[in-house]
Amino acid sequence: MSARPLRVAVIGGGIGGAAAAFALLQRGIDVHLYEQAPALAEVGAGVAVQPNGIRMLRRLGLGDGVARFGARWLEPQYRRPDGTFAASMWPPDLAAGIEFYGFHRADLLGLFVDRLPARIVHTGHKCVGFAQSEVEAVVMFANGARAAADVVVGADGIHSSLQRFVVAPSPPIFSGSVTSRGLIGAASVAWPAGAMRNWLGAGQHFLVFPVRGGELLNYVGFLTTDEATRESWSAPGDPADLARAFAGWDPLVGAIIARIDKTFRWGLYDREPLARWTEGRLTLLGDAAHAMLPHAGQGANQAIEDAVALAAVLARADRASAPRALQIYETLRREHTAGVQSKSRSNGARYEAAGDLAARDAALAAQYRERAWIWSYDAEAEASAAAAAL
Repeated sequence: MSARPLRVAVIGGGIGGAAAAFALLQRGIDVHLYEQAPALAEVGAGVAVQPNGIRMLRRLGLGDGVARFGARWLEPQYRRPDGTFAASMWPPDLAAGIEFYGFHRADLLGLFVDRLPARIVHTGHKCVGFAQSEVEAVVMFANGARAAADVVVGADGIHSSLQRFVVAPSPPIFSGSVTSRGLIGAASVAWPAGAMRNWLGAGQHFLVFPVRGGELLNYVGFLTTDEATRESWSAPGDPADLARAFAGWDPLVGAIIARIDKTFRWGLYDREPLARWTEGRLTLLGDAAHAMLPHAGQGANQAIEDAVALAAVLARADRASAPRALQIYETLRREHTAGVQSKSRSNGARYEAAGDLAARDAALAAQYRERAWIWSYDAEAEASAAAAAL
């Protein structure tokens, strides 16, 4: 092994990048995190952290944060537009063993960021260039700064600037859906503790779950459209449009929409899995590697898994073996995340299906079995076993 710690530059300060920096730091790796924005922050929306993601958070020592900021799903149900019961997300007798939490995205990001030393976080650094040799990689920034490292991790999101240095970018494919999403106070609609509801209709559905310890509700209204809406997390939407789209649905849906004063409109774009994630000393992570539709709720979970797996592999590497370690990481993660991408696509089609609702509801009731391979996956254990080849 080399005398000095491996140097890693993580580009992108979202959930995936911050998780990677934290996981690498825990492994004793010399990591620095670079973000183009003036601060590490997330927009006001919720994210579901599922059993595979919660497992990794606990492994990282963040169990107290899960308890403080998460809102556990104890009664997750699919409903028809009129509010009648369609199916449970899992059988009630399994609830004690399935850890599913809603988080405000800012709270989840904060679990990592608040534990990073200030000296390793560099905001206001927009990546504009990349070069590498056999012995090191260099990232160039718009402010004139340069960062040299043994490994560079492109965690810079769905519009990654580093992806093109690895592989031709996977072009966005408009899914035909847009969402309106945001937050309201849970008490304003007397939301039952631990409840998740997903109202499913032909061509549209409405998802609601608690975040921030149950204080807030995250809502997402999914609508079919021919309009190729901009792919953005933060474009403003109109609550009146949402009210019109879900008029006549369960009165509880209407009560939630009536409480909305600000919403964000988000066009859903799909992507085919990338052929490669790694080139020499550069690899990709999170949405830069495997952007996916939200219908399996796995985007953040897969990014956290990437982070833990990458740290476990690089902990066994030195300067010379780092490129080989990145190939091991890619081999481990690329096929798995491609399967999750496919599952996200098929879930969306099922949620908004028309026709035989009895058959659909039966499939929804059994869906937890289809997700077992995702929920039971242990990214750290798999990565540690793979890293033994180094």
